[in-house]
Amino acid sequence: DHLDALWLRGGFPESFLSESDEASLRWRQQFIRTFLARDIPQLGIAIPSEQLYRFWLMVAHYHGQSWNASEIAGSLGVNYKTAQHYLDVLTGSFMIRSLPTWTENVGKRVRKAPKIYLRDSGLFHALQRISSLSELQAHPKLGASWEGLALEHVLRVLRVEPGEGFHWGTHGGAELDLLLVRGDQRWGFEFKYADAPRTTKSMRAALNDLRLERLFVIYPGATDYALDDRIHVLGLRHAGDLVTRMALPTRAVSGRQG
Repeated sequence: DHLDALWLRGGFPESFLSESDEASLRWRQQFIRTFLARDIPQLGIAIPSEQLYRFWLMVAHYHGQSWNASEIAGSLGVNYKTAQHYLDVLTGSFMIRSLPTWTENVGKRVRKAPKIYLRDSGLFHALQRISSLSELQAHPKLGASWEGLALEHVLRVLRVEPGEGFHWGTHGGAELDLLLVRGDQRWGFEFKYADAPRTTKSMRAALNDLRLERLFVIYPGATDYALDDRIHVLGLRHAGDLVTRMALPTRAVSGRQG
């Protein structure tokens, strides 16, 4: 029932429960300053807060895209290893998710770089200076923002552990936002900010090349429907049903979660 607020403000309680969107944004901006100036040094990491802020801000512009350390390093005036170190710091402190690529040989050239996301949508919007839902709806990063929100929610609902979740993309243009591998089963996920997603050539390629059990398209709507016997469209509010639909044998979570 509060999905839009969760999306805009993120999951930190003080931000989500703020009396207004403006108060929530102020809290998130203050959190970012405090995290960089106090929390990072307390971890024994000696990086100037302003430099790490510039890096974090730059990563926000790459949200949902492939990691390019050389390009970001050049923009910051540092070397490749330094940029990678900054990424490791923010990944290790749970601010950034680096989603590795699935590189199985399927007879096609695949992209090797991980995709990067800010794990909390509210912090992403604060760095993008998005203060309201109407601003978000008009922002060029709308689709990427939705992808990050839905990705994190699915990973939590399914309790995906390191070594189970990947993204996949070929140089020919086929791609999959999330590939879940458990044992000999593979499940695919696409995150689409659209009123009524439809089957695409890329989805067909992922189904066949990766030998998926099923592919779920997660969107903001309220109606769930099948595109065919292996492609299903599911509203993010119903993501809790994924465990039942997939009949996962481990780390099951019962009940529908809004």
